[in-house]
Amino acid sequence: MIIKEKMKSIELFSLLDAEIPNFPKYSTQIMNLANQNSQGTRPPVVGQLSDLIQEFDGHSLSEWKEWYLERYPNAINTATERVFSMIENFKQSIPLITKDMVKQWVSDLVITKTYAGLKVQGAILRYLADIYNTTWRTATPTEESQNIDGVVGNAYISVKPETFKNMLQLPIEIKVHEVYYSKKTDGLSVEYDKDAILEDICR
Repeated sequence: MIIKEKMKSIELFSLLDAEIPNFPKYSTQIMNLANQNSQGTRPPVVGQLSDLIQEFDGHSLSEWKEWYLERYPNAINTATERVFSMIENFKQSIPLITKDMVKQWVSDLVITKTYAGLKVQGAILRYLADIYNTTWRTATPTEESQNIDGVVGNAYISVKPETFKNMLQLPIEIKVHEVYYSKKTDGLSVEYDKDAILEDICR
């Protein structure tokens, strides 16, 4: 019989003979966010930890600490400075945040960004049409059944997230141009074969 159980952090730390740090409420969330923004514990700063732990042949936490610090003696201090500097930035920004500002942020997240995320295919089709200075439309139900999301000029377009790039596609009779996108913090990254689409648009 296969069972699935959850091991709490306190149990894991105990099994590893590790001391459990005691942080004030909400402080770890703030430090995690500061670390993400400052990239304080990225590989260029602290090394590729997933690889380093495989190289380590010791058997205790104290051995790992000694082994690691011999190879990266300045990493902890460098990461600390990066994260703390970002927290100082937070301290300056927090007093500027008002309730109205929070409402504007929530509205943007729930309404604007949700709509943009759900309508990304149409936005990309329109984006391509603007680049090629031509018309565009969404696919008909028949076209959708052939993995077509829209038509730009005379070119059939399939718009998919970048994660679909290496997935096996069923063969179809119509030539369809694959356009892949990935979401970034400041918009979208769009990948497509510009010349191949242009060739079909001009036919």
